[in-house]
Amino acid sequence: MAPNSLSSARVGMIGGGQLARMTQRAAIDLAVRLEVLAASPQDPAVLAGVPHQIGDPLDPDAVVSFARGLEVVTLDHELVSSEALGRIQENGIPVVPDPAALRYAQDKLFARTRLASMGYPIPAFSRVDDAGGVERFASEHGWPIVLKMSTMGYDGRGVEVVHNLDQAAHTLESAGVWLAEEMLDLSVELAVVVARRQSGEAVTYPVVETVQEDGICRELIMPARIDPGLAAAATDLALDVVAEIGAAGIVAVEMFVTTEGDLMINEFATRPHNSGHATIEGAVTSQFHNHLRAVLDWPLGSTRLVAPAVAMVNVLGMGARTAMRQLPSALGVDGASVHLYGKDERLGRKIGHVTALGESTDASLDTARRAASILGGAK
Repeated sequence: MAPNSLSSARVGMIGGGQLARMTQRAAIDLAVRLEVLAASPQDPAVLAGVPHQIGDPLDPDAVVSFARGLEVVTLDHELVSSEALGRIQENGIPVVPDPAALRYAQDKLFARTRLASMGYPIPAFSRVDDAGGVERFASEHGWPIVLKMSTMGYDGRGVEVVHNLDQAAHTLESAGVWLAEEMLDLSVELAVVVARRQSGEAVTYPVVETVQEDGICRELIMPARIDPGLAAAATDLALDVVAEIGAAGIVAVEMFVTTEGDLMINEFATRPHNSGHATIEGAVTSQFHNHLRAVLDWPLGSTRLVAPAVAMVNVLGMGARTAMRQLPSALGVDGASVHLYGKDERLGRKIGHVTALGESTDASLDTARRAASILGGAK
């Protein structure tokens, strides 16, 4: 497609999911021409009218072909051919995040190993190839343990909590590289969303508190209900590690806080992230605006919240059609901002989210929960 001469930039995003769909709203504001490489004509961004090509993000030829003529290439998800991204760079087109930084989000074993070597706080871990490796790890760290697939896992997929060798052996029957990780006693899970330009300038949003069930984020609260000193430590840690790995664009650094007060890095997302969705209504500059600014190396916007408390509740499950039928009722919840992604139904899939602003965490959570519950079919 020929670029619009009135656009200020031409940005390609690999992946046509809800992140690309929400990035398009920011692109419109900035007169940026966003184009996506989508896996299907039914992808959320395509259904929203974003200019697109259809292709497999793991097919190097499809990815390289898509990138021709673009000013910069970025990502809607991490499941992308690294070979293709390298070829794009060789053709003189910037890729944000750089493939070397992207690997920290693509490969948990690589990320854990590198972070440990650099002295960052992470849970104890080990690569395991069989039940014997699990038994040795458990003998040192105790049961239960967490088994994680090194690649291709997300939203709880590829993560299993096992309590004995039989469960571990069954899990390891699935193909792939696995690592064992100690099971921590957690007081809270956090995320710090960082926006970082290619030239190095970086800003952070207020620390987010996430509520996880079965490895999937159900709710989030911003700012997190934690001690200011812990919030400052989490922010400093996120800024330091993002600069260390050389990532740019939006980077979400997920963290654990143990019951003993220890702060540990869990995972990275080197793209806009679910933990930043509430910034659309909740912050002066959304994560999607700042992602585009960062990948284009433009000045970053303010991350200040516009209300004392912001809450978000994800809408999950088999209820896409139910959500659409219930939408008028959900819109009747005063103060609730509803986002539906236009995704097909699938158990456990995020099909939308609701954000609410308030004077208190309880008030904003109550509003978001009421609207999300209606979208899920409650009367």
